[in-house]
Amino acid sequence: MGLRETKMERTRQLIAETAFDLFVAQGYDATTIEQIAAAAEVGTRTLYRYYATKEALVVSFVENGLNAAMAAFEAQPDETPLPEALYAVVDSVEQTITANPARLLALYQIFHRTAGLRAGLADLDWSWRQRLAQEVLRRSDGTRDVLFATLTAASTMNVIEVVVQTWTADGGRTEIADITRSVLKLLRANAIPIPTAIRHDHST
Repeated sequence: MGLRETKMERTRQLIAETAFDLFVAQGYDATTIEQIAAAAEVGTRTLYRYYATKEALVVSFVENGLNAAMAAFEAQPDETPLPEALYAVVDSVEQTITANPARLLALYQIFHRTAGLRAGLADLDWSWRQRLAQEVLRRSDGTRDVLFATLTAASTMNVIEVVVQTWTADGGRTEIADITRSVLKLLRANAIPIPTAIRHDHST
């Protein structure tokens, strides 16, 4: 990045970090945009140029982690077997959590207490799944269809969500790597029931 872009990115990060500290200290609902701008020593107009809403300030933390996970997937050579390439996604999320567990725990406590934020998180998750499905489809080079790509992306996101939810519900006491291994082990062992239609015997 050039000097201008570097400065803008630093400002963006400063605003987000300042907002997060205020959210933890005094609560999401009690924190105003004006307070965040003052603490970050920027004008409210400047803040809005980087983040259109207060919700975007919180969701941005998850968005950054998911973007890093997507970048990890895209960095895998096309010839890499798909399961291995997808593991890079899960591993990236694991590294993000391991790097700053206290912050992630505090973040998800904020999500838990604020319904509006959960809706924004759901939208972000959906958009990310669509991006992953498109990349899976591209890698298949015509050998797989949209349904395959969509289910692959959905199952990958489900792994991430289950791992993160289990870890946060446990208060971060269990190692995130142990939870990830347990989840993947269950899936690889075909131990999770798949919805199956009831077969009716019409022979009698």
